[in-house]
Amino acid sequence: MIGHDKGRPGAESAGDPYVPNHGNGGYQVTWYELDLDYRVSSNRLTGKATIRATATQSLSRFSLDLTGLRVSKVFVNGRRGARYVHRGHKLHITPVVDIAEGADFVVDVHYSGNPAPVDSPWGELGWEELTEGVIVASQPTGAATWFPCNDHPSDKAHYKLTVTTDSPYQVIANGRLVSRRTKASRTTWVYDQTAPMATYLATVQIGRYDVLELASSPVVQRAVLPVAQIKDFRSDFGRQRDMMKLFCKLFGPYPFGSYTVVVTDDPLEIPLEAQGISVFGSNHVDGRRGSERLVAHELSHQWFGNSLTPSRWQDIWLNEGFACYAEWLWSEESGGLSAVQQISKAHSRLAGLPQDLVISDPGPELMFDDRLYKRGAITLHVLREQLGDDAFFELLRAWTRAHRHGSVTAVEFRALAASSATDADAVQAIFSAWLDSAALPPLQRTARRRRGRLRR
Repeated sequence: MIGHDKGRPGAESAGDPYVPNHGNGGYQVTWYELDLDYRVSSNRLTGKATIRATATQSLSRFSLDLTGLRVSKVFVNGRRGARYVHRGHKLHITPVVDIAEGADFVVDVHYSGNPAPVDSPWGELGWEELTEGVIVASQPTGAATWFPCNDHPSDKAHYKLTVTTDSPYQVIANGRLVSRRTKASRTTWVYDQTAPMATYLATVQIGRYDVLELASSPVVQRAVLPVAQIKDFRSDFGRQRDMMKLFCKLFGPYPFGSYTVVVTDDPLEIPLEAQGISVFGSNHVDGRRGSERLVAHELSHQWFGNSLTPSRWQDIWLNEGFACYAEWLWSEESGGLSAVQQISKAHSRLAGLPQDLVISDPGPELMFDDRLYKRGAITLHVLREQLGDDAFFELLRAWTRAHRHGSVTAVEFRALAASSATDADAVQAIFSAWLDSAALPPLQRTARRRRGRLRR
């Protein structure tokens, strides 16, 4: 990450051109401890963030991302006297004593306000009020709407989240529920996320929810949702346990301790993933499995995006291309269209759309374009055709195993795929044609005709 030298202004960015004003240089966070008090009726948040970090070079000052909330106190290594300036979405901190390169340090930030989502090129991001509660959707740059952070996916850390709110409400956050205690009309929930997590995957969900236990193996799965949705939910998510079994077989062991699905009482444009959690809107529950492909898509993100997190947003296809292909793998396994049939449909649609998107470098405006999802998925299937099923799925398992809970790049995946092939040049040619060129390649005859399904 870009850092800043002693005595000169700090880098107020992670150096990612896709999000040039987000993230910060000069340090890596190892721990976030967030103690939040939230009043649902007034949308009032009071917080204390304790951030443990290691300086990657000498620091006379450093920055955190925080937007829309007011800072009242800042301590560095427990000492009063640190100067700070909060401008826009940057909190600039000057410690009393410079921090040496390689030194561990602790920052305490006390803050409060009425959190709200921020506008972005990708829509509204961050902490948002629901009719009854809260949803947090931070991808890619909304985490700073509710806690001070180094808001870039390359900086993954451990989290402890303590949330106190009104007792009728359930609180869902990342990791294992360590404790829940009620005092008068308020309940405090404590969650511990031991697996390293990117800021955009951190979340708090608050609502009047019931808890539904779904499965105990191969992974503990539960749902948190309004009681009125339970009947339809059982139909719409009834095959999620089978999805989990399939994905564990194809992608390797599930990377976290459990998996929770939240269904809000409000409609959502799209579902969203968080680490160990997926969030759906009331519109995704219809009793007819109308959103089952999205159930598969969000589940697969636990491997591709959450455990293996892109080091830079340019490589977003490592999240979305893989998740889209997981949809097609589930369709193939469950008696729907085969992956080849899905690809034929997607390719025909892509052929009628503008050919102005390079998957390996889509640019920030188009990094969540549906063409990236579909073409990334087709790329994986063409690679599967080249390698054969056994080698292809062993490649995916090797990929998730080697980088479990880490940060990854597309360069690393391409190199691993080439090293797994008997014809590395052919694999590189696939990537070059499908990822590095805007023009849509034709589908090969074998890909059009093959109708085989996954071997059990």
